[in-house]
Amino acid sequence: MPPSTRAWNPVPERLPAGLLDTSVVIDLDLIAADALPLAVAVSAITMAELAAGPGAAQDLAERARRQDRLQRAEAAFEAIPFGSEAARAYGRVHAAVMAAGRQPRRRFADLLIAAVAVAEGLPLITRNADDFSGLDELLVVVSV
Repeated sequence: MPPSTRAWNPVPERLPAGLLDTSVVIDLDLIAADALPLAVAVSAITMAELAAGPGAAQDLAERARRQDRLQRAEAAFEAIPFGSEAARAYGRVHAAVMAAGRQPRRRFADLLIAAVAVAEGLPLITRNADDFSGLDELLVVVSV
């Protein structure tokens, strides 16, 4: 039998780019690099959540870990600002969440991050895909 002319690739093709949710940045050292898009970005909202982390920690060792994570993220990423396009996109994100019967205020930061992804035309890479349910018509959510 002649060999197949189609190559078999057991590894799915990586996305060219994506916006990392805060949950992914927190667990970045636990996620295989080939599970992430080739180019990654974060939003200013994610950086704000990371900046709040050290102050919210009760334990000194945890506070130090969160401070280290924040400093590494600041060194690795130039955050995408939450601008006018993201503000417009947030209106659509809010409406989609309401239409799905969910409360938008409960996941406010997550939905702001989703609005940045919509505005930038990027898939949203997350560890918590359920946080973004109801947004299927607006953006691609990828769970890692």
